[in-house]
Amino acid sequence: MARFRTWAVIALTGALSLPLAACSSTGGKRAEDAREAAAAQGRAAVNTPRWTFAMITHSGDGDTFWDIVQNGAKQAAVKDNINFLYSHDDEAQQQAQLVDAAVDKKVDGIIVTLAKPDAMKAAVARAEKAGIPVVTVNSGSAESKAFGALTHIGQDETIAGEAVGDELNKRGKKKALCVLHEQGNVGHEQRCDGVAKTFRGTLQKLYVNGTNMPDVQSAVEAKLQADRSLDAVVTLGAPYADTAVKAKSDAGSKAEIDTFDLNAQVAAELKNGTLGFAVDQQPYLQGYEAVDLLWAYKYNGDVLGGGKPVLTGPQIITKDQASALAAYTQRGTR
Repeated sequence: MARFRTWAVIALTGALSLPLAACSSTGGKRAEDAREAAAAQGRAAVNTPRWTFAMITHSGDGDTFWDIVQNGAKQAAVKDNINFLYSHDDEAQQQAQLVDAAVDKKVDGIIVTLAKPDAMKAAVARAEKAGIPVVTVNSGSAESKAFGALTHIGQDETIAGEAVGDELNKRGKKKALCVLHEQGNVGHEQRCDGVAKTFRGTLQKLYVNGTNMPDVQSAVEAKLQADRSLDAVVTLGAPYADTAVKAKSDAGSKAEIDTFDLNAQVAAELKNGTLGFAVDQQPYLQGYEAVDLLWAYKYNGDVLGGGKPVLTGPQIITKDQASALAAYTQRGTR
């Protein structure tokens, strides 16, 4: 695995030297260009230089949340005449190496997540020392300013958790399970701790290996079988909600499944009542605004937020709102 990740970093270093992170063939690059142009009707809205911005996240493979973030970033990039590069790794040390690779290629701006801030601090500092402006997104709001980033875009995870606790209270829940799918992710801990802060019932944490969905399902199922008094399960990402639904079914549990984040599957399951509610942090806005704010800083010296995070959530989504949002989830923007 270590050898594979090393080659992944080397591969990124090569990719950053290309005009776009694309396939090796000319046809693949043209197809990627066409998709990005279509996202913004093929026109840049500005005549500023074609700066290169790199986004490096802690996403694992197959996480639809980050597809939505990228959709927002790519649309803003076309509008702002930006060459947009995306890379990710769910191992913090490897993510830091991807930031280093972007710094080495002298990109014009970096967008980064700080899910495991201690491991990312030195890499962000190197970007700052190189004169590359940094915007943090999604995770790391508490560390963003201290690390020297221009601003942070996302939701306050503690506030989001508190909103979940309030919603569970409204629904009369008494005993809830908070499923953490990435150990060491400070944002996930903040979410569950926020739930515990406002929830008047009992909250338990369950740590699972989020890269292995069968294991996630088995762990949740075992917990529901062992404790029939659990009446709510809160997952911390949209892909895990459906897995929890399957675990509930196999366990013969009556617990309500609720989740952070939204995608097409979650919207459909909210609509048909399979899920109780979702907490949307509007990932499309996180990607879009990150690119837009870096552009505004490069062009006009603008910094949004006044030193405070720019909040994109939380918004509680229930069955009542699911139908209206379904079309947006299908096109990959919610």
